[in-house]
Amino acid sequence: MTIAPGKTRLGWIGTGVMGSSMAGHLMTAGFAMTVYNRSQSKAESLLAKGAAWAASPKSLAEASDVVFAIVGFPSDVREVMLGANGALAGSKPGNILVDMTTSEPSLAVEIFDAAKAKGVQSVDAPVSGGDVGAKNAALSIMIGGDKDVVESLAPCWNAMGKTIVHQGGPGAGQHTKMVNQILIASNMIGVCEALLYGYRAGLDLPTVLQSVGSGAAGSWSLSNLGPRIMNNNFDPGFFVEHFIKDMGIALDEAKRMGLCLPGLALSNQLYLSLKAQGHGRDGTHALELALAKMAGVDWKNRK
Repeated sequence: MTIAPGKTRLGWIGTGVMGSSMAGHLMTAGFAMTVYNRSQSKAESLLAKGAAWAASPKSLAEASDVVFAIVGFPSDVREVMLGANGALAGSKPGNILVDMTTSEPSLAVEIFDAAKAKGVQSVDAPVSGGDVGAKNAALSIMIGGDKDVVESLAPCWNAMGKTIVHQGGPGAGQHTKMVNQILIASNMIGVCEALLYGYRAGLDLPTVLQSVGSGAAGSWSLSNLGPRIMNNNFDPGFFVEHFIKDMGIALDEAKRMGLCLPGLALSNQLYLSLKAQGHGRDGTHALELALAKMAGVDWKNRK
């Protein structure tokens, strides 16, 4: 299939924090778009821009050549892709399904095999970069699937991301995203503990960030989420509850491979504590609140 604006009909399932921006970039690139979301209100910005509405993933697929999805949990992926009213049920031979949710590698393989049996192509393509990367079309896209199919989707990848890498066969994109999440998990502990230390030491945190942000201690999380933590802005670029889901997948995969990942296990426990404190729908950088509470610091009301 030759994929091009004005020729290829796209469908998009999941118009949340990330999906709305990503689908919007594809429309700006000139692609016709049909959208579906459990809450239609969350798709209003895309509908106002000219997208068509579908009543189900199945009807969306019937009106599309390529279907993208970015939803919450593996159970959601299974429903919108493989369910009775899912995208595969409405797909024709030659169509392509692209799951951009962070999900289970084994589910990516299952979708690939089920699609192949129907003459449909499937690609797993989770992303990194959060709401900022989605808004700025600067996502890192990690892709698993057949090389020729992945390459044919280049006009779509280029509209959404800056770092686009084909990692291998089905499930390889999801495994790569697990590597990404393992890196973030321990790094976020370091970011939050360092800011907590700096505060307790009486330092001016923005000034501290000037010194450490560009050196060996620098990271994307420190530069992008550090200022949000300092400003008590814990709005989600990525939900805590979704990160817990990702860490659970990574821990399950590690167990299957016989790996011991104590840093990841610690981070998972801290985030479970954060969720138990009522912050499941905050951003991952809200970990600062759980660590501050353990230290007896009222972070949001600090002087």
